[in-house]
Amino acid sequence: MRFALPVFLLLGLIALFAVGLTRDPREIPSPLIGKPAPAFALPGLGGEPSQVSPQDWRGRAVLVNYFASWCVACRQEHPLLLSLAQRGVEIIGMDYKDTDPDGQRWLAAHGNPYRTVVADVTGSAGLDWGVYGVPESFVVGPDGRILYKQVGPVTETAWRDKIAPLMGVTP
Repeated sequence: MRFALPVFLLLGLIALFAVGLTRDPREIPSPLIGKPAPAFALPGLGGEPSQVSPQDWRGRAVLVNYFASWCVACRQEHPLLLSLAQRGVEIIGMDYKDTDPDGQRWLAAHGNPYRTVVADVTGSAGLDWGVYGVPESFVVGPDGRILYKQVGPVTETAWRDKIAPLMGVTP
């Protein structure tokens, strides 16, 4: 009997770890799912356009992608983003905690898949969106609500299975 409590505690911990190992660590639930995209008014990269806000893309489903020139994993997803843009997917770039010249050089070197690129130099918009690292992407529906959050690079699997259906696009 005196060993029963430690055995039950050990079995409980094993069960918790087993459940945790079956979950995808990139799928972190966001409290913003189903809520309106956080408002911001920031300049575009290089000052063009002079001001951008989520109201600019209301009425259309968009993929909002947080990236940075210093982000190694952003290079991994970038070819897919270029391909999606060529297929007509509307992608909004959020250059996160980066300088304008660095962001512009990075896009010039790797290609620009974004319809608009927002300069979030201080990370203020990213903070409101719940970004804690790049790359992170959000599907925003035509009604301006966040439908999905992708932590880490957008992959073909994530695009096909999660993002494309929410955007109403054929993968």
